[in-house]
Amino acid sequence: MARFFGVDLAWGEGTALKPANETGLVCLDERGTVLHAGWARGIDAVAAWLIALAEPGDVIAIDAPLVVFNATGIRECEREVGQRYGRWKVAANPSSLRLQWLGGVTLRIALEAAGFRYTDGRHPPAAKAIEFFECYPYTTLVGAAEFGYTEQRPRYKRPNTALPLGERRLFRASECDELLQRMSRLTTASPPLSLATHPVTAELLDEPSPLLDRTYKHREDLLDAALAAWTASLWHAHGLSRCQVLGATDTPDSAGRRPVIIAAARPEQRRPARSAELGVLG
Repeated sequence: MARFFGVDLAWGEGTALKPANETGLVCLDERGTVLHAGWARGIDAVAAWLIALAEPGDVIAIDAPLVVFNATGIRECEREVGQRYGRWKVAANPSSLRLQWLGGVTLRIALEAAGFRYTDGRHPPAAKAIEFFECYPYTTLVGAAEFGYTEQRPRYKRPNTALPLGERRLFRASECDELLQRMSRLTTASPPLSLATHPVTAELLDEPSPLLDRTYKHREDLLDAALAAWTASLWHAHGLSRCQVLGATDTPDSAGRRPVIIAAARPEQRRPARSAELGVLG
């Protein structure tokens, strides 16, 4: 039985004087049972967790840029997030070699050194390899009908600056709690997710979202890791019938890796494939 790992990666790698921010980590099985859940600090700790647990046939989804070789500007996959999901108020921050922190690239290098395989969506998940890809939780939330966000993304990430200062954190917490209620109903979805099956993720359902930024971010990192794990499960179960590959026609790097995001997608979020894309995706 395959397992699905979700990593909400802290892009900064930290220093001796300033530890890295927390990374959320979640592992599911095909029944939606949460097998492992928690947090780690630093790329080495995240890589060690994945290397210790992942086995051939497992799939890993990582919320962080994994292949970045453009000197400036924006990657094509990030451009396509805005083009295809902008109607739902979803866009992606640009990634380039100008960024101070590219922890996702460091993690990719560590995983490849351990024998894991980066996938750019050209082929279905392989049963005899441990594959990993880049994901973006916002595209999962608006691209998978199970969540019910038909008009726009939930505002659970940052305080809404359009609201009065005293209402912003209350609104953010409310949006987060509503999202978690929607996630709690995925127990019979395809693929399933049952947050209640592990004590750490069960606390997401049992406890209201905090208002203080630091404790809220701790909670949000785990939530996004669960969304990433579910995205890995969705890709494994349904492939291109439920997902699309953003950046599929972008130029590969010197080793043949394309910088892509594998994203949940409704029919209206897809661009008709050109013949070149059909050749790439098979």
